[in-house]
Amino acid sequence: MTEMAKLKEQDDLLENDISSEEERALTNFVLLEAQYADESRYDEWEALWSNAPDATYWVPRGPHALDPEKHVSLINDNRARLATRIRQLKTGYRFAQIPVSPMRRVVSNIVMKRSATHGVEGAEVYEVESNFILVEIAVQSTNNQNIWAGRTLHRIRRENCELKLHTKRIVLVNGDEPIASIAFLL
Repeated sequence: MTEMAKLKEQDDLLENDISSEEERALTNFVLLEAQYADESRYDEWEALWSNAPDATYWVPRGPHALDPEKHVSLINDNRARLATRIRQLKTGYRFAQIPVSPMRRVVSNIVMKRSATHGVEGAEVYEVESNFILVEIAVQSTNNQNIWAGRTLHRIRRENCELKLHTKRIVLVNGDEPIASIAFLL
């Protein structure tokens, strides 16, 4: 891709028809989702998700993976599997998270656009991309401080007048390298 094409693509991301009210609501949604994950508030985090069976929580192995059906994934959960993941975290028997890792993330460089696709019954769909840095203390084992960084795509849609998370795709900076277990919510 030429430098000019990259600039055009960036301009297209910035020039969209998102109102300031929508921008504020979408930004707050993404920040709230991060806060719930950081604080292990599993029920509240899960309540942000759409109940659509095709909702997806995906962490591809590397930045070039575009399709979870064709590329290796670190995590690839549909809605049912995501609910199972949350139930496991809440049992207290997910040994990789006993005790729960203290963590905090910083979310930045948020850009958003209205998606060309529509949700159920023509509902609005938004794509919100952001960078993150997450610091986790592995208190269950080594007490090491782990730093996770990457770019997240949230595909958010309106369902019954509420914003709901339909897709969360997390591309880790080191996703194609050997990494520690991801036993918490990215």
